[in-house]
Amino acid sequence: MTAPLVECPACGRRTEFSPRNAWRPFCSQRCKMVDFGAWAAERYVVAADPPEDGQDPQNGDPPGVAPADRHAG
Repeated sequence: MTAPLVECPACGRRTEFSPRNAWRPFCSQRCKMVDFGAWAAERYVVAADPPEDGQDPQNGDPPGVAPADRHAG
């Protein structure tokens, strides 16, 4: 059975999607790093609902509450 071919998300080149392709779904390490760089530069974003008023957008806590303080009793 042959592995399916997919388009590389970075360059569009057809590449094998199988364990033999260490960079899947990318065609090469270069394309994988180009994609990683785009995420790091915030050219891609994941859609999310805006935080409720008074909540920290990172963890949902009110401003000034550190993650370690969440479970302190």
